[in-house]
Amino acid sequence: MGVVPFPTPSKATQVGFERLELNRILDLYGRMVAAGHWRDYAIDLGKDAAVFAAFRRAAERPEFRIEKRPSLRNKQGMWALIGEAGAVVKRGHELGPVLAPVERRFMKLVED
Repeated sequence: MGVVPFPTPSKATQVGFERLELNRILDLYGRMVAAGHWRDYAIDLGKDAAVFAAFRRAAERPEFRIEKRPSLRNKQGMWALIGEAGAVVKRGHELGPVLAPVERRFMKLVED
């Protein structure tokens, strides 16, 4: 009987957020909760994308979805900010610039 090598998956079975990415997203979420704008969130880790959805109320559609799709890394960028109606608000290769429209909205909430 020969030695059988330990099987290794050839491809990741699900997409997830790295710790620094999730910290950045949750920091923004926490500030929006403190401002009284967001009340709930959901995370969906699928085989094609990881999605963070932020809700004003739990029973509504998410106000924003932050999607990470590694398959688009070499095309238009793996990060996307999607609005409540399903339209892409911002897309890019880096998380920071993709979150910029929400950051600007937060600044307006704080000033009011």
